[in-house]
Amino acid sequence: MTVSDPSTSPIVSREELEAREERWLAPYAMRSRHTRGRQHQEPEDPYRTVYRRDHDRIIHTTAFRRLEYKTQVFVNHEGDHYRTRLTHTLEVAQIAVSIARVLRLNEDLVETVALAHDIGHPPFGHAGEDALRELMADHGGFDHNIQGLRVVDLLEERYPGFPGLNLTWEVRESINKHRTPYHPPDMQIALDPSRSPLLESQIADIADEIAYDNHDLDDGLAAGILKEDDLDGIALWHSARDAVESRHGKLSPEIRKYQIIRTLINRQVTDLVQSTAERLKQFHIESVEDVRGCPHRLVAFSEELAALRQPLKTMLWTQFYQQYRVVRMADKAKRFLGELFHLYVKKPEQLPNTTRLRITRSDDPYRTVCDYIAGMTDRYCLEEHKKLFDPFERV
Repeated sequence: MTVSDPSTSPIVSREELEAREERWLAPYAMRSRHTRGRQHQEPEDPYRTVYRRDHDRIIHTTAFRRLEYKTQVFVNHEGDHYRTRLTHTLEVAQIAVSIARVLRLNEDLVETVALAHDIGHPPFGHAGEDALRELMADHGGFDHNIQGLRVVDLLEERYPGFPGLNLTWEVRESINKHRTPYHPPDMQIALDPSRSPLLESQIADIADEIAYDNHDLDDGLAAGILKEDDLDGIALWHSARDAVESRHGKLSPEIRKYQIIRTLINRQVTDLVQSTAERLKQFHIESVEDVRGCPHRLVAFSEELAALRQPLKTMLWTQFYQQYRVVRMADKAKRFLGELFHLYVKKPEQLPNTTRLRITRSDDPYRTVCDYIAGMTDRYCLEEHKKLFDPFERV
């Protein structure tokens, strides 16, 4: 198939999109045509690059839709205005694409990785992951990144010729290597574990960090768990607040808060872009191979901003994530998941037919139950627990 001539044809082919990448992307950006490909051979799409095709496959999964009813910090029924795992994911994608565009990296790949980064997250946020990690400690462990790979490689059933979504190697590698300071990797499969992630993957990681720090701060203030007094002594907050007040004068409390959060995000994104550009020069990065071989994280904040961010992160941990209302719900969630897990393992006949069949086909019962629970939304988990443990609830 020849590249369409844009001067004579209104249709832009995949080859023309790939040619645009060659003209526009930085030399260290990952080009779609250089993918290592898919596990199962498929005809190429005539109009979409491989990463755009992966993007669309992620969007259409059941696992992606379920993120709407999975916890970020607050459980879904606690309020309509707090972030869910889905809205968090969309915010990560927005930040990541903005960064990628400025650095001339592959936006389709960045957005796809951002949309998939939490697709393996269980219900009830980090409490759910901690619970499953403890429950699976003697049965292969649990990590939401590896679970994300199980989702896209095995658990989503949409094609007649293969299990999973048959995503490209680079997207699968990026899901596997996703990490932030709150998610130290304790499991990893063999996708070049000794090689550094692509720049596009590194951007998705740090966009995740920017999103949850600032938007958790927003939700904490909105919930009344955090007060502005808690932010006394945090220079990063003070500089953003002073900039807003200097620029706009007196504002309503809600608009003022929004503008401060917006200013915080803008400052971090700007610093990240500038610092990353400097690091690319410092380490003489001129190709994707240079990125792969560099032992240092190339997408990173400046030392100055990293130091300014630390007190804010510490405050979120001590004043928000460890606040008694949040801890109570987290502990309750762990009890729910533990009780369901042990019941399903002991009495698999209480599982749905499709899940029970996986066990009868000699699948590991612990991993099968883990997959089933990890796929639950918060509200489905609560409903299931009520049906199984409340004697007055209809089953």
